[in-house]
Amino acid sequence: MIYADKLKENLYKISSPERYTGNEWNQINKEWFPDRLKIGLAFPDVYEISMSHLGLKILYHLLNKQNNLLAERVYAPWTDMEKMMRENNIPLFSLESKHEIKDFDVFGFTLQYEMSYTTILNMLDLAGLPLRSKDRGEEYPLVIAGGATVFNPEPLTPFIDLFFIGEAETGISELMERYREYRLHGLPRDQILRNLSKIPGVYVPRFYDVQYDEAGILKEIKPNLDGIKTKIKRQVVKNLNEAFYPTDFLVPYRDIVHDRVVIEIARGCTRSCRFCAAGMVYRPVRERSKEKIIEIADQALASTGYDEISISSLSTVDYTQIEDLTSEMADRYQADKVSISLSSLRVDQFSVDLAKEVQKVRKTGLTFAPEAGTQRLRDVINKGVNEKDMLAAARSAFENGWSRLKLYFMIGLPTETEEDLQGIVDLVYRVLDLGKEIRKNTKKNMKRIQISVGVSTFVPKPFTPFQWVKMANKSEIETKQQFLRDNLKGRGIKFSWNDPQLSLLEGLLARGDRRLAPLLETVWKKGSNLEGWGEHSNPDIWFEALEEHNISIDSYLRERDLAEVLPWEQFDVGVDRKFLAKEYRKSMSGELTVDCRFDDCTGCAICGNFEIDLELVGADKNVIQD
Repeated sequence: MIYADKLKENLYKISSPERYTGNEWNQINKEWFPDRLKIGLAFPDVYEISMSHLGLKILYHLLNKQNNLLAERVYAPWTDMEKMMRENNIPLFSLESKHEIKDFDVFGFTLQYEMSYTTILNMLDLAGLPLRSKDRGEEYPLVIAGGATVFNPEPLTPFIDLFFIGEAETGISELMERYREYRLHGLPRDQILRNLSKIPGVYVPRFYDVQYDEAGILKEIKPNLDGIKTKIKRQVVKNLNEAFYPTDFLVPYRDIVHDRVVIEIARGCTRSCRFCAAGMVYRPVRERSKEKIIEIADQALASTGYDEISISSLSTVDYTQIEDLTSEMADRYQADKVSISLSSLRVDQFSVDLAKEVQKVRKTGLTFAPEAGTQRLRDVINKGVNEKDMLAAARSAFENGWSRLKLYFMIGLPTETEEDLQGIVDLVYRVLDLGKEIRKNTKKNMKRIQISVGVSTFVPKPFTPFQWVKMANKSEIETKQQFLRDNLKGRGIKFSWNDPQLSLLEGLLARGDRRLAPLLETVWKKGSNLEGWGEHSNPDIWFEALEEHNISIDSYLRERDLAEVLPWEQFDVGVDRKFLAKEYRKSMSGELTVDCRFDDCTGCAICGNFEIDLELVGADKNVIQD
């Protein structure tokens, strides 16, 4: 570590130096024995975002429990730190031992957001690694990736050696142990990759060729070597109660986004919202038992000293023992002033009652997501919410002392009209007027009613019923945003929206293919990095690069034919393609789909594909078919 002295000399000049010091409470420091596989766990964002990511916490502790493995963290530096590193020839390093990334055997990225892809390229460059996989020889770490956006990794394929598709707890330890053994036996990298590609869930893109027709439409994705699997099946934790879960969370020296104990009480969702990728690719629903959750909470509080627990899942209120769980946790921790928060509340009074129960210690805000402004459009997206539910939930919230509510909507949804936009306006004002009326009539000393309205732009994502639809263009998005800005005004309303160009670029990468890789490299060279931060977002350089590469963004955001080969066709996530197509057709007529956990089977095929025991998902065996 010849750069260590330079780091010490300059770190005090950097904003938030605690981002780079490490040595937090519960940090794991293992000896760098020669036969241990060294893994750099990377998150392509800054410390306070990266440290909040639950998946990376799970991997950090899971891998370090294996004697033959060593895992350390590495996050993206802020711009002032990067400038200092480049000026002083300091390579990207880990937080635990301060070893440079070149010293590691594996450099593994978590993929959570498409606009972080250029940050991945920047981190590879800061580490002194060639960007492209084909240019990295035996002396370089194996670069791997997995995570939420791995279900279409094609724009990143030239830069990553292999991807793990699915839930990493199922196979990441085996993958790392196999790689360690192959290295100890002195196998060349290409042979190692061929061997690793046989592991379930492993996708090595160099072993697959893509073909396009004369119009530039994707024609085929197929293996280019014998013995390479044609479909990569998503790996799934079958029993969440038995899955590894850490309790000795790292405790940072500075505020992070989610600075509390986070407990995943369930995984997956079967509500079938047609825009939601997570609701499709994380099926089936699996639950932890109430007893296991309490056990995790007790241990995590004791090992961290936190005074807040967040119980989390895609649809927390659908957890089958949610009332008993929240009641017992509230009673158990109230005396110690430990607060409990709920994520992913439904738009109904039941959710408000739960929030009231758990927020006895510390009352936080309430957030509801009606998503669309009219019942017609909510039926199109299969949201399962009506205005009566929304107003009942709002009334209950106001009557129980909440004076601030957050409402989230999407614009640009399939079949959306101006009437649907007007529906957003009308619903917001009805909620605001209801709050004002209750505040006026109540004997309680309520604060002024405040409704925060957040509007995001719909982006069609892979493996959803809307993966085939056209995305709204820039002009359409701006027109919709302007309509809402003109009509959501006045005291008590706070309105926020996102950059339409950024949404278009997210859509480009979400539905992109390998032809976008040169674009990513060009955009990075032009300065793209940390795009998730508003002050560093620069869509103009993306559109400049699109012109330079003669790429039409409309060709990627266009409507797709149901029979068209999609860039993510080589992956099997367990949800049947015919089910997605059926849901797409149903959406156009506003036909609803039930939640199969509490009603009839909807035919998505997930249970049969993964042989899930229905007792583990909290489902009613009498209403779910095979």
